[in-house]
Amino acid sequence: MSKRLENKNIIVTAAGQGIGRATAIAFHNEGAKVIATDINDKTLKVLNKEYPNIKVKNLDSTNKQTIEQFSASLDRVDVLFNAVGFVHHGTILDCDEKDWDFSFNANIKSMYLMTKSIIPKMIKQNKGSIINISSIVSSLRGLPNRFVYGTTKAAIIGFTKSIASDYIKNNIRCNAIAPGTVHTPSWERRVQAAKDPVQAKKDFIARQPMGRIGAPEEVASLAVYLASDESDFVTGIVHPIDGGMSI
Repeated sequence: MSKRLENKNIIVTAAGQGIGRATAIAFHNEGAKVIATDINDKTLKVLNKEYPNIKVKNLDSTNKQTIEQFSASLDRVDVLFNAVGFVHHGTILDCDEKDWDFSFNANIKSMYLMTKSIIPKMIKQNKGSIINISSIVSSLRGLPNRFVYGTTKAAIIGFTKSIASDYIKNNIRCNAIAPGTVHTPSWERRVQAAKDPVQAKKDFIARQPMGRIGAPEEVASLAVYLASDESDFVTGIVHPIDGGMSI
């Protein structure tokens, strides 16, 4: 490996599986000092067993008090990778108020709390990179049965641009990644929960112009670039990685 992230201190949320896990590993492989957080102790232990140099921390990214305690234990943070997310299936008529609140807490409030807690450290050191996982299903594109999910992911794009604008003079960059359909445990569960899982999988693939589902490692590769000094002139941008869905 080229060690593009050598000596960088990086926090990765939702690192127990999927895009978060792949990104934590990619950061580690490029020389970063990674703290992987998640609410799932089991998946964190598996990650730590496979990669002992990745520190793990059980953390609820929607809990202000625990986030502040965690942040207080940190010295320098060079990169914050916000990957917590939940996919609600349905239209506005299928979205109860509790579904709305849960989705906003998971997908955007977690990002707000983590960023607000960590960004003072970046201001003090006059440098930092914040990377937020949005989705192609957002203000970029609408898809059926993704009402509140798409709404929250659109909010992430606005959040990203605001942070980028407010802290550009502090040498803090903030970018968003907007994946298409990616092969993650979350996606597998949605497929298996369908009435016809075989057809559901075919339908997911059919909407991808490349004719395949993305891999978490492909998203992680983009995250490495955004975390590295190679992207020092890049901020406030939404980076689709969607197999052509946004064309």
